[in-house]
Amino acid sequence: MLTMKGKTVFITGASAGIGRACAEAFAASGAQLVLAARRKSKLQELDAQLSSRHDTRCLLLELDVRHRKEVEKAIAGLPQDWSAVDVLVNNAGLGRGLDKLHEGNPEDWEEMLDTNVKGLLYVTRALTPGMVARGRGHVINIGSIAGRELYPGGNVYCASKFAVRALTRGLKMDLLGTPIRVSTVDPGMVETDFSVVRFHGDKERADKVYQGLKALTPEDIADAVLWVATRPPHVDVTEMVILPTAQASATMVKREEQ
Repeated sequence: MLTMKGKTVFITGASAGIGRACAEAFAASGAQLVLAARRKSKLQELDAQLSSRHDTRCLLLELDVRHRKEVEKAIAGLPQDWSAVDVLVNNAGLGRGLDKLHEGNPEDWEEMLDTNVKGLLYVTRALTPGMVARGRGHVINIGSIAGRELYPGGNVYCASKFAVRALTRGLKMDLLGTPIRVSTVDPGMVETDFSVVRFHGDKERADKVYQGLKALTPEDIADAVLWVATRPPHVDVTEMVILPTAQASATMVKREEQ
């Protein structure tokens, strides 16, 4: 059993998908959780479920990571029992559309960049000084295979995830000489609401993304994140790529005939 007993874990985008699965995994490991997301009702639902299954405490933050002042205020206002964050899981992120760049929607671009890049920066900037001062901590960014390989129509989303990978490596360099660890977990195809969001609620189109193959689940990624977080202090798993067995690259997928 991987244990995080006595640790405080801060998870962004915790209300659904990989973030929700990470909350479940860390709760089962004994951590207390700061759960941040835009949808407070979803967080309350998750809190009730976690409390019924695990001996854990949760602090809920209704937070949109795109807004720097809101992030700074929320983190500066954490109660004393919750402010010493041991692990930050930067999970909040989304994709919008598969348009060619010259036909793309600038509002979609702004939403992706504001969430995937700037939101990650704001939360990391607010929490890492405390980690450095305390001499302990771990930043785990949820990246993507899209941060390593481009695919048609992925232009801005891929750029945002390439940025996450660069920021992860840059932060690792900046924190060299401190005990703070920095990691990125980069999944391939994970069956969540990601494609529903990408296609602006078109579930029929979203479902076709995963047809004919066994995609990863949010729990697969949460299991990996927990494993990364529970390595000995001298071990930093800086990069992890996780693909379904049926996926060989961002564009190569073997589907079973229907």
